[in-house]
Amino acid sequence: MRRSRSMAGPEIAHIQESLDVDRRTSADSEGTDSSVSASVDQLGHGHFFVKKSFHKPSYCHHCADMIWSLIGVPGYVCEVCNFVAHDKCMKNVVSPCSSLAAALIKNPVPHCWSDFIHVKRKFCNVCRKRLDDMWCFRCEICDYYVHSECQEFAASNCRECATYTPGKDPSQIIQYHHWTEGNLLNNAKCALCRKSCWSSECLTGYRCAWCTTTAHAACHKNLPQECDFGPLKKIMLPPSVVTIPRTELPMETIVGVLSYKKARDRDIREKEQKEKDPKEKERGEATLLSRKSPPRAAISDDLSSSTGNLNGKDSSGESSSSKERKRRKERDREERESEKKERDSQKEERRSKDEDEPDSDAELVKVFDGNSSMRRKVFRTITINRNAPTKEVVEAALRSFYIKDDPSNYYLTEANEAEERTLDPSTPIRSLVKEDTQEKSALFLRYRDKDPNKGFIKVYPGNLKSSQGYKSIPVTSDTTVDDVLEYALRKFGLGTTTKSKYNLIEVTMDNRVTERILTHAEKPWRIMQQIRKESIHQMLKTRFYLQEKEDPHGSSIALFIGNLPQSLSQRQYHGILQTFVGDSNPFVSIGPIYYEYGSVVITYDNNEAAVKAFNSLKGALFEEKNLLVMLLPNIQAQLLDHRDLTPLLVFVNAKSGGCQGQDLIAAFRKLLNPYQVFDVSNGGPLPGLYVFRNIPKYRILICGGDGTVGWVLQCLDNVGQDSVCQTPPCGVVPLGTGNDLARVLRWGTGYTGDEEPMSILKDVIEADEIRLDRWTVVFHPDEKPEGEVKAVAACQVMSNSAAEDNSSMFVMNNYFGIGLDADLALDFHNAREENPEKFSSRLHNKRIYVKMGLRKMVKSRSAKSGSRDLQKEIELEVDGKLIELPPVEGIIILNILSWGAGCNPWGPERDDVFGKPTHWDGMLEVVGVTGVVHLGQMQSGLRSGIRIAQGGHIRIKMKGELPVHVDGEPWNQGSGQVTVLRSALRATMLKKRKQKQLSIAGNDAKEDEDKKA
Repeated sequence: MRRSRSMAGPEIAHIQESLDVDRRTSADSEGTDSSVSASVDQLGHGHFFVKKSFHKPSYCHHCADMIWSLIGVPGYVCEVCNFVAHDKCMKNVVSPCSSLAAALIKNPVPHCWSDFIHVKRKFCNVCRKRLDDMWCFRCEICDYYVHSECQEFAASNCRECATYTPGKDPSQIIQYHHWTEGNLLNNAKCALCRKSCWSSECLTGYRCAWCTTTAHAACHKNLPQECDFGPLKKIMLPPSVVTIPRTELPMETIVGVLSYKKARDRDIREKEQKEKDPKEKERGEATLLSRKSPPRAAISDDLSSSTGNLNGKDSSGESSSSKERKRRKERDREERESEKKERDSQKEERRSKDEDEPDSDAELVKVFDGNSSMRRKVFRTITINRNAPTKEVVEAALRSFYIKDDPSNYYLTEANEAEERTLDPSTPIRSLVKEDTQEKSALFLRYRDKDPNKGFIKVYPGNLKSSQGYKSIPVTSDTTVDDVLEYALRKFGLGTTTKSKYNLIEVTMDNRVTERILTHAEKPWRIMQQIRKESIHQMLKTRFYLQEKEDPHGSSIALFIGNLPQSLSQRQYHGILQTFVGDSNPFVSIGPIYYEYGSVVITYDNNEAAVKAFNSLKGALFEEKNLLVMLLPNIQAQLLDHRDLTPLLVFVNAKSGGCQGQDLIAAFRKLLNPYQVFDVSNGGPLPGLYVFRNIPKYRILICGGDGTVGWVLQCLDNVGQDSVCQTPPCGVVPLGTGNDLARVLRWGTGYTGDEEPMSILKDVIEADEIRLDRWTVVFHPDEKPEGEVKAVAACQVMSNSAAEDNSSMFVMNNYFGIGLDADLALDFHNAREENPEKFSSRLHNKRIYVKMGLRKMVKSRSAKSGSRDLQKEIELEVDGKLIELPPVEGIIILNILSWGAGCNPWGPERDDVFGKPTHWDGMLEVVGVTGVVHLGQMQSGLRSGIRIAQGGHIRIKMKGELPVHVDGEPWNQGSGQVTVLRSALRATMLKKRKQKQLSIAGNDAKEDEDKKA
């Protein structure tokens, strides 16, 4: 086989485009780096191409066409990243090799990795192989996929979602495409040639992570460099207006990617542990640990074999519908893992037999890249001819670690010796096998210093206002950070007099992109030598950056703290938090304070102090509750004034709809800026509303049930006075069981997963704003109860149970019921509280409702039910007039014409004394139900409710204890008076346009464009 040379020259510009490298930056070619012997321009695309004849169907990764014929078609394959190309495509290859990808990144941005998942029809972005039947990771921000064993070699080139630069003219801000390779959607079309650019057979094609534009590898370089965010431009939060102060916290902490999964696993473990018998506690703990998903620490085990697979199922996609289903899936996973271990042991036996045979030429060699990998037992396995010299082993080891460099700069040593013994380049591999034990020696891959006392290091400008790339700085063993700073500042033309304003930081582009500020007395060359001994791979991912000591983004950092006691004073909240953070680390300010929710926001003016406070609070317990701590981004709202933008704030209840909430939040984070997507199961709506408080105009998309919608509207009522936009319009993605409000607003009966998230966002852009009446329900008990009334309602805004009259107040958005329907809702609520894991399916919940209704019907026939003859238990007054009630078992007061998952109790429009109802007319409709059979007939559409009254002010006198519910949240209410009156709180909702209206609007837009043309 013949190895081809890598390409160079003009093609490097295209490679930099594919990795989102700043096009205005040109690499500085003076000097050589200590770890890379050639400059980027000399490396080209970096592939180690080998000529090969394909006798099986294969596909070119450049053009996606097949490479195969019966007689064999010559092509090329990269020995490092498995890139396959036609002979005719060799000159046009623009995709860089994985060995070069990290070197082309100017400013590294870490990926937000998901938990272990299992996907199909996807390819690894590092080794380009399929991900089927293997555990893998996925970036939640840019959709970058890697095998578990390839994660360590992933390029830190995630899209940068917070790029605010102080003092920069907004009109001069340009957003560039962020291209990611492969894993395109089915039927993706090239934006340039309009031909299909996706493939299910190989990693090919490019997609912009911002505007979702797709193109062929050869076409994407000819597209405009500027990105306009595509069809989501109107609702996108531009990264140029978002700022994140410099902290040591990973991006997952700010975005909240893994919070729900960790909390879910913790809740499952705690619940199962409580249910175990005390005698079986020790055995239960061992079983529970064995059933967990493969931990991240097990990546080293995966690295031990380049051919080993982990078979299993997506742990993040498991349904939490029932405990039994969870346990069954865990048992299945254990069986698959045991089968995998058995297959691996069989493979090892076959390998050992092959190695014992004298005619076997293949040899498996374990290679460590440093002392750190030896301690962690993380190695790469290479297959080499046993008669091959050590020089070929070095070349194979460099390829296995994705290192693009001259093999003469490296050498091998034996790792099993007390003292490392350098191997001669001509020594064959068979000499490393011990004759008595047939045990193969492990090898160290070491870097050969041309001169151990001096060399070059690269210093990058980072976010400094410099159009230049890195500078190669000559250093010696005695060169300090202070000397490097002076030399680098002079090279970048910043003047040595400003040296006191800058730091030199060490950046390691691993999974997290860690940063460390170097002291002025440290010596960079010795640091690099020490890193080189620990890990050559880490050495190649270590850089030095110039950084201003003063954060140009500002030093105001907001921390959101939740799970505190409710309704305390500001002084009490201040004292509680100060106790945890310590007197030596005081915060600058406290507020706003959300008294009803036990949540506060504190502000720091120092990055280090904020991180210290975050670490102190995140594990703190107060009154047996874990405090919730979030670091919030900051939006420069003044930069949105000159743009015709209406950013979208997305709230997703990840616990709603089984796995649908998790799928939606992952999809929206990829399509939008992740800093505009919040999980309400992690802190509620308040953090997102605080972040958007200064934006003058924005919309909200609520993904959840009617309870989640009421929760968000309730929070808007509390924070509206402190926000510039007090009543942003809200759209709904129905994830609950009933979804009555979503039905009225045309958002559907329930999200099934078949709808494309992109289509949902487009519908939000086109949706019409409409007003929703809201009503205040006030309960005045006759006398103060002995115990506290248990009423957990998502729509509760204020409870005055401590007041003299013992009144309580709620806000109603949908409906209010007394009697039969409230009794059924209460039974369902109690059953769900006892076993919440059994109520995650929308269809299953409806079945339980039916069963409870049938049981109640049988009970009412056998004995007189407590809810019968409701007209004798209550007195109804509407707009000051006493209404004579017919014989009913329950009454329903409607604000919207949807109840009980789509039923219309008011019935179709007909000629009577009542007007046509709407949800913005300032009127309520009162209907009655005669029994369970009547409820069933209403649900099936055979009958309507009994129309009783219509008005804007309702008063009800309750003579005894009755079940009641407000927007589906039930409890038993004692005797007293209930008043329903129109609330001063207003809500603006988004009503989805009909398809005909959308098509007409689209045709009008086309006609306008034709007229302009």
